[in-house]
Amino acid sequence: METTDARRPLTWLLATWGLTRLALLLFVFKVLVFPGPDVTTDVSVIYQGWYDVLRAGTFPQTDVTWQYPPAAALAILSPGLLPFLDYASAFFVLAFLADLAVLMLLLNTGLRPGRSPRGAWLWTAGVPLLGPTVYARYDVMVTAVAVAALVAGVRRPRLMGVLTGFAALLKVWPALLLAGAVRRRAWGAAAVTVAALSAVFALAMPGAFAFLAFQRDRGTEVESLGALVFHVARQFGWRGEVLLNYGSVEFLGPYVGVVSDVALGLGAMAFGWLLLWRLRAKRFAPWTLADAAFTAVLLFTVTSRVISPQYLVWLVGLAAVCLCFRASPMTAPALLVLAASFVTVLEFPVWFADVVASDALGVTLLLLRNGLLVAAALLAAVRLRRSTGPRPEHRSPDPAPGQAARTSETAGSSS
Repeated sequence: METTDARRPLTWLLATWGLTRLALLLFVFKVLVFPGPDVTTDVSVIYQGWYDVLRAGTFPQTDVTWQYPPAAALAILSPGLLPFLDYASAFFVLAFLADLAVLMLLLNTGLRPGRSPRGAWLWTAGVPLLGPTVYARYDVMVTAVAVAALVAGVRRPRLMGVLTGFAALLKVWPALLLAGAVRRRAWGAAAVTVAALSAVFALAMPGAFAFLAFQRDRGTEVESLGALVFHVARQFGWRGEVLLNYGSVEFLGPYVGVVSDVALGLGAMAFGWLLLWRLRAKRFAPWTLADAAFTAVLLFTVTSRVISPQYLVWLVGLAAVCLCFRASPMTAPALLVLAASFVTVLEFPVWFADVVASDALGVTLLLLRNGLLVAAALLAAVRLRRSTGPRPEHRSPDPAPGQAARTSETAGSSS
């Protein structure tokens, strides 16, 4: 009976994961119709177009929508591993398998003595809250590698470094996983991995680093924190416009450059805070690695010129690793990210037309979603600093007045 009771929560977890993932597959395969614009066209049109170019042995050097580091080519080419399926179908299956891999990693970590299955539950709940977009972008694959790196980092820093370096060449942001790494082997392995793979791509395929110029020229995307300035300004006659630019829907017009520069400045400030935290940190627990990575990615997400829905996949994955540790102080920020995930699916794709039009509903959803992310970032930063700062000094309580007098008399007689 005790064994059956112990297995029941795991059964519920796996059943919930299976049912929610079945729903996601039904949506991306269009058996069921999800409200809003079709999110799968990125795979069937954009990704497949890149696939055809990459198969020829070169990067999409003239396509400004290609804004990813060279190892992203492996994710785009991966559907070729399933030649019996068409490109889009193969991609959805591989995204599903990456989702499953994350669950297995979280369960393997969270079910150990002294750990918690909360991380697996957060991942199980957070992914479907984001809707079918999760399976229609390659970010879930990157998140799987990032989660594997963090899970390995506690005991195998060199393996963490290799995985982090590889993940950073998939989509840059996993480089922030090293924020809390204290062993040089992790940093060294990451640097060697990035250098070696970059050299291979640069020699083997022309245009490996063309993405840098395309990324530099991006503007302020309509879902970002800075975009709220223009959503409000449009209500007062701002003479800008919303256009598809560099692969995303962005604001173009007066003062957009200023807001973009402010976002870059805030990103620099976030980096400065992380550096200062690292220099002052005194205590590093086994969960600090995940806490620092989660906080770092949160800070750079909210200060980014772009906050696409798939960015929340990263945050849910990193938050889940934090919650695998019972003593992690990141429970509240993780729940805020979970709430932000639900609001995200409402603003994209469900009511994305209202967001683009700066209607009251769209602006309200953006204010709520971005407000939740900002709150999560600030709270995570505070908790990370407190949990790694010097231990508070414990002073004995002051004696009562009568006791103080007796102590003085005793001291006097002794002398």
